[in-house]
Amino acid sequence: MEKRYIIGYDIGGTKCAVSLGKTTAEAIEISDRLEVPTTKDPKATLSAFDAHTKQLIESYPISAIGISCGGPLDDQGGEILTTANLPGWHHFKIAPYLSEKFGLPAFLKNDADACALAEWKYGAGRGCKNMIFVTAGTGLGAGLILGGRLYSGTNGNAGEVGHVRLAKEGPVGFGKAGSFEGFCSGGGISRLALQMASSLPALPDCIKEMGDAVTTKELARYAHAGDEFAKSVFSASGEKLGQGLSILIDILNPERIVLGGVFMRSGDLLIPSMEKVLKEECIGFSLDVCKIFPAALRENIGDYAAVIVGLYGLSE
Repeated sequence: MEKRYIIGYDIGGTKCAVSLGKTTAEAIEISDRLEVPTTKDPKATLSAFDAHTKQLIESYPISAIGISCGGPLDDQGGEILTTANLPGWHHFKIAPYLSEKFGLPAFLKNDADACALAEWKYGAGRGCKNMIFVTAGTGLGAGLILGGRLYSGTNGNAGEVGHVRLAKEGPVGFGKAGSFEGFCSGGGISRLALQMASSLPALPDCIKEMGDAVTTKELARYAHAGDEFAKSVFSASGEKLGQGLSILIDILNPERIVLGGVFMRSGDLLIPSMEKVLKEECIGFSLDVCKIFPAALRENIGDYAAVIVGLYGLSE
């Protein structure tokens, strides 16, 4: 594959980033990255990147713009639909907007699909025909590589596993109490901690110390330092992670599952309870052939994912 330069827009619930990717068949090299906080006004948020994007276009032979964003989306129309983690962005036609502004083809994919493509081509999923990528950031979703191809479904919304209800009650995620996203996303684990703490006679010390700023990152810090309550939160989340992954393994029979987000940073806190549930719930023959890995592209996966959307769009 010839060398191409792609601009990637990574749209997240808390932050957005734009980066330059130099791509070949073997690797993506990311550079010139700029990050800004996400606001409720999509045009105002994106305008913060205008000068940087124009500079990249003037400096490099840019082939396309790739956009990675949480769903639900209309990827064919380049439109963000009603994603719960982007209030104010509903029904925003982001790909046509950027294409018209910069005079380049622009392509949109669900962030889980985009990350699946990135890990499949350049990360922990290399060589797989059947791979699932699970993203666990602000939200939770899955990207599906089936039979050596990205499977997006009828209108680009396959893999929205965060909406699957795992319990009648539980933290709310993807607009549903007790959902996979509610129990296992980065945003959900902090809500799970508050819910678990509320059922105790007294608030755990770590919750008191965090006050109004309970985050999954801080919970992990307490857990790694030996805090028993924080460890119990991750154990409970790991059980639900095992439950959710069991459904995927039994239905899709993948050879590999690649986990991003929380699992990359706190996998050691989730693995024991996750593996216990997998062994209890999965069809043995399917579990035996499925290996589970953290994302190899690590914290930069969002940048790789956005860039590869542009590359993938050019090849479709």
